[in-house]
Amino acid sequence: MLMPEPQTGHDRGTADPDRNTALAAALDRLSLEGAIFFRSEFTECWAYRSLTPEGMAETLHPGARRLIIFHIVAAGRCWVSPHGGERRWADRGDVIVLPYGDQHEMGGLQEAEVVPIETLFEPPPWDSLPIVRHGEGGDRTDIVCGYLHSGDPLFDPGLRAFPPVFVVRPPEGPMAQWVRSSIDYAVAVSENSLPTGSIPTQLPELLLVEAVRLHLASAPAADNGWIAAIRDPVLAPALAQLHAHPGHKWTVAELASSAAVSRSLLDERFRKVLGRSPIRYLTDWRMHLATGLLATTDHGVAVIARRVGYDAEEAFSRAFKRATGSSPGTWRAAKTAVAREL
Repeated sequence: MLMPEPQTGHDRGTADPDRNTALAAALDRLSLEGAIFFRSEFTECWAYRSLTPEGMAETLHPGARRLIIFHIVAAGRCWVSPHGGERRWADRGDVIVLPYGDQHEMGGLQEAEVVPIETLFEPPPWDSLPIVRHGEGGDRTDIVCGYLHSGDPLFDPGLRAFPPVFVVRPPEGPMAQWVRSSIDYAVAVSENSLPTGSIPTQLPELLLVEAVRLHLASAPAADNGWIAAIRDPVLAPALAQLHAHPGHKWTVAELASSAAVSRSLLDERFRKVLGRSPIRYLTDWRMHLATGLLATTDHGVAVIARRVGYDAEEAFSRAFKRATGSSPGTWRAAKTAVAREL
């Protein structure tokens, strides 16, 4: 049965990448690692259900808590629905981004039985890029799938910077040409069945940053979440201080003074927009910085503890374990082991 034809452009706006200069620093500092992991050829009728976020991370990037998933529509038309929610449509040239790697379903123009994606391909390791073929032989939709891992708070589900899924169509102009050329290159690479190690890792990273930039430039202003916070006249000055000086012994009174507001107003804005108190946000930010230092430096735990504002290594270790479920040493060892395997 044919599904109702959605209105053209219903799921995405025309993006103006210059509209939101406040996000430039956040996007420029992103640390990402990822890959294109398969391409798919679906023919009507078709539909599938993805792995859970935990299953996706375990399969594609062991040691990660969750991944950012993106789909490039190389040909045809499809829909995506996270958590069984509203279906969002994408056409050729569009990029679908699931910033928190939520479990989702995808399908074509006609209704079809939804099958688990893991039944359609062999699990890794792969010598070459796997190709998923599924459907009943009708009109074809080609999709290139990739993932990225980032510990940046921009992709922390608790900060609600993004919706569960968004669809981006590059606007006209030089940037659109670059994005579309990158998409064409990704498709060409995937079609050549190259060894997985020969696929440029920078390609999915650059594509994601541009997709995020375009989405944020065209998205309506939000009332809560991290993006709303860095635009908020009360929160923005306080966040700038916390981010610039995470090791300082901050009090709510000091932060309120930096924003020229009362302590009660600052606390109220943090809880309303970010869903946590100022000091809880500071702790979360420190743990984010600590994971980066553990992963990218040889500094001892005591040194890292002091860098992020803890005089006592024991207090830092307790806070880190509450945040991540592992001690700093165990977390670093696991991260190192995973890096050696990749």
